[in-house]
Amino acid sequence: MSTPDCDVLVVGCGPVGATLAALLRAKDLSVIAIDREADIYPLPRAGAFDDEAMRLFQSLGITETLLPLCRVMGGFQFLSASGETLMKMVMPDRLGPNGWAPTYALHQPEIERVLRDRLVELGVEIRLNTSLTGLTEQADGIVADVEGPDGPGTIAARYVVGCDGANSRVRAIGGGGEFDFGFSESWLVVDGVIEGETDIPDIATQICDPAQPTTCMRMTGNRYRWEFMLKPGDDPEYFTSDATLARLLAPWNEGERIMVERRALYSFRGLVANQWRSGRALLAGDAAHLMPPFLGQGMCSGLRDAGNLAWKLAAVIRGEADPELLDTYQQEREPHVRTIIDQAIGLGRMICMLDPAMAAQRDAGLLAMRAAGQMPPPPLLPTLDQGCLMGGPESGALFFQPLVDGQRLDDILGDGAWLISAGPLAGHPATIGHFPIGSDQLAAFNVPLQAWLAERNVEAVLVRPDRHVFGIGDGAALAAAWERQMGAA
Repeated sequence: MSTPDCDVLVVGCGPVGATLAALLRAKDLSVIAIDREADIYPLPRAGAFDDEAMRLFQSLGITETLLPLCRVMGGFQFLSASGETLMKMVMPDRLGPNGWAPTYALHQPEIERVLRDRLVELGVEIRLNTSLTGLTEQADGIVADVEGPDGPGTIAARYVVGCDGANSRVRAIGGGGEFDFGFSESWLVVDGVIEGETDIPDIATQICDPAQPTTCMRMTGNRYRWEFMLKPGDDPEYFTSDATLARLLAPWNEGERIMVERRALYSFRGLVANQWRSGRALLAGDAAHLMPPFLGQGMCSGLRDAGNLAWKLAAVIRGEADPELLDTYQQEREPHVRTIIDQAIGLGRMICMLDPAMAAQRDAGLLAMRAAGQMPPPPLLPTLDQGCLMGGPESGALFFQPLVDGQRLDDILGDGAWLISAGPLAGHPATIGHFPIGSDQLAAFNVPLQAWLAERNVEAVLVRPDRHVFGIGDGAALAAAWERQMGAA
């Protein structure tokens, strides 16, 4: 291959593709992002993201712009058909370990606009109305055939990442098939706006009515979302009609005040691509996995893909790591995604229960737990357990981000891997930033960082660029293990 047009071609410029492109460009890689649409899709889709995603947005310098566009979510409740509270969780009014609120509601077009603007600021080349038609891998790169406004053309890149959604062209070209979790339920999703005051609760509400499972969620501002499950025998065309929609929305007592922006039928499914990397082509987001929305982790999982893959691609392209490092991407992300899908399906089966007798048994069990002051444990996101990790305690967990005097740790230490130690160390690889506790740079964070190390009785922690813990222990041993994992010549 002659000089490539870019280091990385990102196919699909939705939230995941735009985030990945921005992360790569922020690491000084040249990036071209293409999207088959002429502009951002103007209607709502994803409904929420979590503190881990906000921490990723923080690394791109866009949180101050995003915050006024989002709403901190207060929790969720499950109600029976008669309105009894089966389960309720109120989110604590404090920041989580990632330094942000646990969950934020969003209006996706606004978030995408912020990301697109950031791409322009960073110098990412964006080509809209441009579709991928083919891929040809070469010894030192990959050539993409594209169809754009000016006709057919090619883009030569070192790597291609398909962030092009559930019907991914990159995945179709690469082949490999997919694993189906055997869960598929059709739901009608309705997005609307209500001007002025309303009695609809701010807290996300799931009505576990076997006659009509329903979700209601306040989004941002005066936007609301409803989801209604289709039952066997429901006619999709009739279910989306004006008459049916009026009937479904009637219990919310807002009548014609609900200005419907969108109604769409979705199949809530669980799928994972078998092969996330084929040579120089990789997959991320919905191109790699689909999950039911019951945990609100679809977009979040795609953003985790972007965070995991960006630093590895950068290390490989810059010659700091062996290309085999890219194999750890699927090793790390697939088990994480599968766990979330399993949890979402388990919750979905409880919500989608249509047999009245089984639903009554479910309700009785949850009410008994509630009366006893108990509550089912919330789903827990897993840690990474294999891949580019040293192993041992804390390895694979997210490192916490303290907030001290208005400053967040990530902003102080910046990009790249960190070696945080209780004192000075003799040496470390040039690709790792070394931050001894007590140094001027860490002065504001001495207390929480020292307490973290002391609690684990270790000298140092090595934190990967995606803020997962590589390992804890002796600083020199951590640095040596990191060099072995990178494997660069």
